[in-house]
Amino acid sequence: MRPLVVLAALALALLAAPAATAKPRLLAFTKTAGFHHDSIPAAVDALRAQRRYAVDVTDDASAFTGRNLRRYAAVVFLLTTGDVLDSGQQRAFEGYIHRGGGYAGFHSATDTEYDWPFYGRLVGAYFKQHPAVQPATVDVTAPFARAARLPRAWTRTDEWYDFRTNPRATATVLITIDESTYQGGTMGIDHPLVWAHATTGGGRAIYTEMGHTAESYADPLFRQHLVGAVRWAAGF
Repeated sequence: MRPLVVLAALALALLAAPAATAKPRLLAFTKTAGFHHDSIPAAVDALRAQRRYAVDVTDDASAFTGRNLRRYAAVVFLLTTGDVLDSGQQRAFEGYIHRGGGYAGFHSATDTEYDWPFYGRLVGAYFKQHPAVQPATVDVTAPFARAARLPRAWTRTDEWYDFRTNPRATATVLITIDESTYQGGTMGIDHPLVWAHATTGGGRAIYTEMGHTAESYADPLFRQHLVGAVRWAAGF
């Protein structure tokens, strides 16, 4: 099934499905081996504020075992940086994804595990550089992203990444940024910020560049975006 068809079908399911009796469980992974975001506690609070799912939060990579990961509908790389998993933990996570597990990456998840090709394919692109934090307008054009009731032209303040490659060849781009509305962007007219794809194991992977600032996680619109992303990754 083509990624865009998968996204459209699951977006409709998110809007129409009845509440489950047992809450799905997510693993939010916050380990940093490089820059450490002060916004991590705010991001964790925003994830935990929702009642649609249960969240376990850890910065301990020993949670990445085959047995433990089976407990989770999705694993969220929440503001991770650097080399955060050893080879055994990487194999466990690869097995989890190959069995259909979900993945959601936020902001510096693309500044993570540069030397692990599997992760590079999963996250879709790697961080290259960014200008200073500033306001900009992002374009919410894909139906799946609009299902979270985001405005088509969404002006917000964040840290705007450039990426080493454009993920459009391997993923469905949901949100782009208008480089004419801020200073320092270098990717040009097609500058993806949020994208998603189906994995080879039949699971789902989604990445959103936004979420550098603690203030982001107090914004109701951004919280809707966060919840929509993790629910899609988890498939509920």
